Amino acid sequence: MIRLSLCADRLTRSLADVDPEVARIVQEEDWRQRRGLQLIASENLVSAAVREAVGSVLTDKYAEGRPGRRYYAGCEFADQVEQLAEARAREVFDTDYQVNVQPHSGTSANLSVFLAVMKPGDRILSMDLAMGGHLSHGSPYNASGKLYEPSFYGVDKESERIDYDEVARIAREVRPRILVAGASAYPRQIDFAPFAAIAKEVDALLLADMSHIAGLVAAGEHPSPFGHADIVTTTTHKTLRGPRGGLVFCRDAWKKRIHSAIFPGTQGGPLMHQIAGKAVALKEAAEPAFVAYQRQVRANARVLAEVLVERGYRIVSGGTDNHLVLVDLCERMTGAEAETALREHHIYVNKNLIPFDPLPSSKCSGIRVGTPAMTSRGLDENDFRSVANLIADILAGESVEVAERVGALCGEAE
Repeated sequence: MIRLSLCADRLTRSLADVDPEVARIVQEEDWRQRRGLQLIASENLVSAAVREAVGSVLTDKYAEGRPGRRYYAGCEFADQVEQLAEARAREVFDTDYQVNVQPHSGTSANLSVFLAVMKPGDRILSMDLAMGGHLSHGSPYNASGKLYEPSFYGVDKESERIDYDEVARIAREVRPRILVAGASAYPRQIDFAPFAAIAKEVDALLLADMSHIAGLVAAGEHPSPFGHADIVTTTTHKTLRGPRGGLVFCRDAWKKRIHSAIFPGTQGGPLMHQIAGKAVALKEAAEPAFVAYQRQVRANARVLAEVLVERGYRIVSGGTDNHLVLVDLCERMTGAEAETALREHHIYVNKNLIPFDPLPSSKCSGIRVGTPAMTSRGLDENDFRSVANLIADILAGESVEVAERVGALCGEAE
């Protein structure tokens, strides 16, 4: 009886009772988010329903394998939630592509694709990290750049936009196995049609990584890669506003190899609580309110860029079509200095390389500013005019009433 009592007590005690130190850290992070302006483009705020699913008993279940073909007993409900997430993913993106919802992250999703369709030493062509690309697209610091042979395209020096003719020229020279369309710091629309034409010409597969723009794609606020790309990957956080994780979509021809590359190729048991959270977020993404939210994300980013231009800042590519603004700080300060100055006033952005940046990545000449998280808290264009002026005032060393102005914006947010 004593043993049973101790077990029951362990299963029901609260975090605050079991570990006050961790509970304090969680509470302080909650307060940091509430009291500050969260403007990191790759971050968002999940709903209470998503958090509830992620914190559910599904975290206890091992479910290696695919629904209906698991390596453990007792997976009937794991199967149900995973199949629900798959169906919702196809519905949200209006596609008949096959989907796997098990990847733990966008990087693991991309690595599974490379494992599925390439041999070590095969060639990747993707956007240069220094021009706005992503580590998992062949960076020499990442496994994708160590196992495979990467080549890169960038942006035009004058327009700071992708030059599709130049991509085609490089592709003809490199003859990659995979051509990657996708970015982590590119403020303009990506046109997937010319990427598909280039891939077809050089007999490459087209991988579209829509991690940053997935929510915009789902809402029809950005052109869709489906129908153009052979394989599509995404994270489920960022604009899609779900828990941290990844998805892989593919044409039928690649289904078996993709599934096998995820498990057992790159992962063991899937995180069923995260998959449950993905299912909830995908349900939310199918609602009309989600479309209105994504439109507001874009509207807020446009206003942010416009006001910063009025305040004398140069915006990379002259503006934005999506959820982020890349601000050139050359001859003013480094991106690292700007990030620190803003953080001291509870405004959170990240230092970022700009195209043809003369500084190293530890310093950078720019900052990347995003609108998804604060739009989730209810801020609109008028609020983002205030946000832009706050950023400009702080970077100019003008700290008059900054704390009150940040507090007011956070207080007005839901």
